[in-house]
Amino acid sequence: MAITATSSTLDYVVNGLMRRYRERVPDVDRVIRCMIAEGIIGRAEDIENDHIAFRTLGVPPLGIRSLEKIFLHLGYTRRDRYSFKAKKLDANWYAPPAAPYPRIFISELRVGDLSREAQRVIRSYTDEVASDPVDALDLNDGAGVDAFLHTPLWRAPTWADYERLQSESEYAAWVIYNRYYLNHFTVSVHNLPAGYDTVEAYNKFLKRNGFRLNDSGGEIKVSGDGLLLQSSTVAEMVEAEFQAGRGKTEVHRISGSYVEFAERRPLPQFAQLPRNELRREHRRDGFETANADKIFESTYRAQTEGANNQRQT
Repeated sequence: MAITATSSTLDYVVNGLMRRYRERVPDVDRVIRCMIAEGIIGRAEDIENDHIAFRTLGVPPLGIRSLEKIFLHLGYTRRDRYSFKAKKLDANWYAPPAAPYPRIFISELRVGDLSREAQRVIRSYTDEVASDPVDALDLNDGAGVDAFLHTPLWRAPTWADYERLQSESEYAAWVIYNRYYLNHFTVSVHNLPAGYDTVEAYNKFLKRNGFRLNDSGGEIKVSGDGLLLQSSTVAEMVEAEFQAGRGKTEVHRISGSYVEFAERRPLPQFAQLPRNELRREHRRDGFETANADKIFESTYRAQTEGANNQRQT
């Protein structure tokens, strides 16, 4: 792809997201170090990033329709929409302008489907955003976009509000604290060397190195057509500051972000191609509702409590 102003901006934004994500999520560098130590890769840049994901709140003027403007401007194409009835979520994924870039997955909470009390708590924060903040950005300014994606949109929540939301929607609680913070990035395992190029084999490598996997729905989530296989680590707990009144704060440990792993198998019409000839367009694209539904739970207490207790022993 020829270098253009848009691609240069996209490079800045993606690199900024990944840099800050690696600083905050210790599992990222742990995974990379283990891969280098085992000779799977020579450096972090050898990893193909399958996709990155954001979580949002579906209230005007925020949600998917706001955040997607950044990536549509930078050359992404809106693709399929997904609905997660039990979790009260919707999502879209976006195809990148060129193969080196990751897919984008943006989900949003259907806030109107929550209880009145949960809606009141959420809107007490999101009402601070009077107009679509993306409209105020220069979307050709990579530094400005990067700063926006790491700048709080509303005040820090109180611990009481966080707990109220968590009791009804763990997704809501995660977003009210983390805002647009990157939820996860995804290692494309199918492009790794033989012996590590399936999710099954890669999971064995992860567990051998002490990583705890999300086991909701099984450690390997498999699409109905059998062509998309996914797994993920369990989010580590992070120290988070909450408002405590009169200018004071209190610190609690909450779920941070995690790392995902994806195996995209060749589409039937390309199944006979030699491995070295397989390209992204030859493999299963998009996402799978049932898989994603369970991956969301990588930040849920049912997964994190046991995993983080294990990390501390």
